[in-house]
Amino acid sequence: MSVSRTYDGAEPVRLNKFMGQSGLCSRREADALIAEGLVSIDGETVTDAGRKIQPGQTLTLGGKAQTMLSEGLTVVLNKPVGYVSGQPEPGKTPAVRLLTAANRVGAGEVPPRGASLPPIGRLDEDSRGLLLLSSDGVVAKAVIGPESELEKEYLVRVEGRVTETALTRLRHGLELDGRKLKPARVTQVEPQRLRFVLKEGRKRQIRRMCDLVGLEVVDLLRIRIGPLNLGDLPEGRWRALTPDERTALIAGSRP
Repeated sequence: MSVSRTYDGAEPVRLNKFMGQSGLCSRREADALIAEGLVSIDGETVTDAGRKIQPGQTLTLGGKAQTMLSEGLTVVLNKPVGYVSGQPEPGKTPAVRLLTAANRVGAGEVPPRGASLPPIGRLDEDSRGLLLLSSDGVVAKAVIGPESELEKEYLVRVEGRVTETALTRLRHGLELDGRKLKPARVTQVEPQRLRFVLKEGRKRQIRRMCDLVGLEVVDLLRIRIGPLNLGDLPEGRWRALTPDERTALIAGSRP
């Protein structure tokens, strides 16, 4: 299945830059696709890496290009507390250790031991829930790139008095490390349970936000990244990201 993007800028721009900004792929991947003759503009195959796309022109990637881009592996994991997302310090256990055949749900390739699958949006050791591990640069850019518009949703159990003033401050007005946070959607779903929907992911952001309003986080569960939901995936289990989910993540990340 092909995918197309029409350039609506005012000035011509290099193809690899436009493809990167559109969330189709990285610039390096764009250069490889162009060299393979898998990119066309208004129906004309392009093989010149220096080619620029003009305002109003439409770029198309065919099915073979999509196959090449999706060769990177992405897994969806329900991370338990006690595992670290990325490269661990001595004595810590990385979440990638959970990617075994015994823990797999459904079909999918089991990553070889030692495979490079960095986390796409970290979860702290003491947090749990939806975690993406991926060698797919396009997925990584879609989820954590500087222009990503994907929401991340969390259910958070707290200790302390939840007041309307605290909720208002959590929604807007807080600063971390001298920088103002983007507005957040924060709702109270139970007396001591809050729902957070964020569009950024600063280090230990929710825990630090709660600290600023006198609340202590005792449980943090991520349940959604953009259109991708944790669903009924059991804790400690994993599955492969489907092609449709990959496409939805990329499409949903664009402003």
